[in-house]
Amino acid sequence: MKVLIGFPPTISEKGTALLSQNRQFQYFETPTFLFPVALGTAATMARDTYNHDVIWEDAIAQNISWREFFEMIEREKPKVFFFETKAPVIKKHWNAVKILKEKFPKLKIVICGDHISYDTMETMEACSVDYAINGGYYDFAFCELLEFLDGKREEIPKGIWYREDGKIVDNGRYEFKNKLDEAPIIDRELTKNHNYQKEFNLKGRPLAYIMSGRDCWWASVSACTFCVWDHTLYPKGAFRNRTPENVLKEVKYLVDECGVREIFDDCGTITVGKWLRDFCKLMIESGYNKKVIYSCNMRFGAVNYDEYKLMKKAGFRLLKFGLESGCQKTIDKLQKGTKIEQVIPSCRDAKNAGLTVHLTMMVGYPWETKEDAMETFKLTKELMVKGYADIHQSTIIVPYPGTPLYKEGIEKNWFRFDPKDYERFDMAEPVFKVPGMSPEEVQELCHTNYKIYIDPRYMLQHLKRIKTMEDVFYTLKGIKAVFGHFSDFSRPVKTAKFDVEREVINKTISNRLENLEITHIR
Repeated sequence: MKVLIGFPPTISEKGTALLSQNRQFQYFETPTFLFPVALGTAATMARDTYNHDVIWEDAIAQNISWREFFEMIEREKPKVFFFETKAPVIKKHWNAVKILKEKFPKLKIVICGDHISYDTMETMEACSVDYAINGGYYDFAFCELLEFLDGKREEIPKGIWYREDGKIVDNGRYEFKNKLDEAPIIDRELTKNHNYQKEFNLKGRPLAYIMSGRDCWWASVSACTFCVWDHTLYPKGAFRNRTPENVLKEVKYLVDECGVREIFDDCGTITVGKWLRDFCKLMIESGYNKKVIYSCNMRFGAVNYDEYKLMKKAGFRLLKFGLESGCQKTIDKLQKGTKIEQVIPSCRDAKNAGLTVHLTMMVGYPWETKEDAMETFKLTKELMVKGYADIHQSTIIVPYPGTPLYKEGIEKNWFRFDPKDYERFDMAEPVFKVPGMSPEEVQELCHTNYKIYIDPRYMLQHLKRIKTMEDVFYTLKGIKAVFGHFSDFSRPVKTAKFDVEREVINKTISNRLENLEITHIR
């Protein structure tokens, strides 16, 4: 069976959509493309394990227009199209499904993603999609569905919703019963890894994203209230990780056959303890610590100084920490499970071990005052100017549907607009009302946080770290990205009048798009 996997064209005047492999959706002025690991696994597994003819086309990363996408489908004639979506573009994708089904009625369309798992019925009712996967591990679920469509399985797997006699069948949630090691190593030629190199935080080129686990081991203890993956795809008890030996196997493939020079492990937080120590030892003993640099997500207080040193020896370079806020009350409410007093020692120890520290933080919490928000700024600035942190990114909190924060926002009337106006969940504006601050002031906080980069003390710290021409090019790309972020958070905040105008414009564009794209292309 011929199978198409990737993303349909997702076009917006707001910028380039960062849809793949990202917990927080955002449009970027300066494009960033992250490799979609789960879809990449699905593509490789469908071909190598289940013997299907797989086509990989990511219309976003490859900048493919609707006309080119239609021409590709007419030329290749796939039987199935599988893609992932998120809340801010879900309505675009409902319309995309409608257009595709009208033009290619025999094409079976399968959709997945955290928003699909949040409300599968909503999507089944909103468009004519054939199958919707409820739950994470949708790469495995999709391949099981292909077995059914190929006549090798009697029933549609649990967790995959479908239609029968014109009615939607609620088929529950997908239950993952396998081991992640059973999945094949992703074929980076099939999945066109060269299209996913625009990522300013990583230095080595070519680079590759992998996942040693799905998603975060912390979710097995207490899922963060704002992380949609922890509540819709990989909730408490659903975390699985690969063995260190299996991850090393992928490292060897990426280095030896793909020439990869940096790997980012996008497990929500890399597994610590014995797993991490064993993996580091394998990297050192195999010599791959000298052949590739390795970066990952990390939690404050999760490892000690000796383990940071071991990570450095094993080839680790960058650790991405979720600071989120400088206020303990916010950290506690988000159920992050960390203490503010752990932040500086963790960063200092990582830096002293020779690692690069990347911080992420958010603004726009509905319980934080401006004074609270400035505590985050002050803490981040202290870390940056003292040389305890190298990079930071600041975004607006988005309470994705399916998270406790979304539910609480509805109950407490925190939303600035209709909670089902998903298109506005794109971090371009505040979603929540914030006490004592206008939406414009919340946006300005993101600007303020990024101004740390032009503080002379930070600039001096950064100049000290420049040792090679690669460091120079990395710095220049970082500067470009920072100015891009200024543009990302400079869009006008929408008003009620703007909402009316937006609806009129959207309907007009939608009608014109539909009339243009349903037309037969020869």
